[in-house]
Amino acid sequence: MGKKLFLQECQHFNAKKGACNKMSLLKYFKSVLDQDQCPIVICNLQHEIVYMNPAAIARYENWGGKDLLGKSLLNCHNPQSVKRIHEVIDWFLTCREHNRIYTFRNEKENKDVYMIALRDENGTLIGYYEKHEYRNVEAEGLYSPLS
Repeated sequence: MGKKLFLQECQHFNAKKGACNKMSLLKYFKSVLDQDQCPIVICNLQHEIVYMNPAAIARYENWGGKDLLGKSLLNCHNPQSVKRIHEVIDWFLTCREHNRIYTFRNEKENKDVYMIALRDENGTLIGYYEKHEYRNVEAEGLYSPLS
């Protein structure tokens, strides 16, 4: 479902039941991020870290963990990576459809890494995050906690 259709559905729901609004949705979206087992670090366009999910806080504990909030992501990268981050942001800014770019393959952890654009309801770039996609087959059995 596209963002526009989703917002229309939410407005429709809001008009019918009065239960769906942006503020009430925020707790659901935050929970989605908090429950993700992959690290999620969200930055604004000044490259300040504005959110880290629990997986990111744990993963980056040796670099400060939750104390990284409010700090510049650029301080955590080498000059070549900083240059690439700026290039990606510039690419995101050229077109509203530029929202995802493959940035890294980590063979050791069997994952691909992407930079994802974050946009407001008007399509304006407001920030970005790094998305980790692990390629391992799930080891836990289907519905195992219920068995």
